[in-house]
Amino acid sequence: MDIRKLQRAIVDGLEDVKAQDIRVFNTSHLTELFDRVVVASGTSNRQTKALANSVREKVKEAGGDIVSTEGEDIGEWVLVDCGDAVVHILQPALRQYYNLEEIWGDKPVRLKLANNTGFAGARPSEPMDDEDEDGEVAPAVKKPARKTAARKTAK
Repeated sequence: MDIRKLQRAIVDGLEDVKAQDIRVFNTSHLTELFDRVVVASGTSNRQTKALANSVREKVKEAGGDIVSTEGEDIGEWVLVDCGDAVVHILQPALRQYYNLEEIWGDKPVRLKLANNTGFAGARPSEPMDDEDEDGEVAPAVKKPARKTAARKTAK
């Protein structure tokens, strides 16, 4: 399965159950075991389990395979191994403690998320991120903040 299609299926599954702070990282330069690490937060044991279930369903619907799932019995940290992508779903306290972004996060993949932009998300036939042909991520462009207070005081 194409990595872009796989990561879109994973993110769609996470968004469907309202995962918080979804981050996707390109890890192809760090390990040959997988190409992406996805980290997301769930607010309770019940939500982390539901997020893992939703990811499994979306990946299977897209034609992907699930290698294994770990941690569902407790639900504080659930790992879903999708082959070329590994999904970590953690509760906020554990996520802060283990700080997986520090380990895997030097090459973030930018995606359009439905909960951040109001955009329903790209489909598998459209570009999923800002990678070039070599798998490199284009640098983020930071836009200056708008100044609205000065306009109001002018009147």
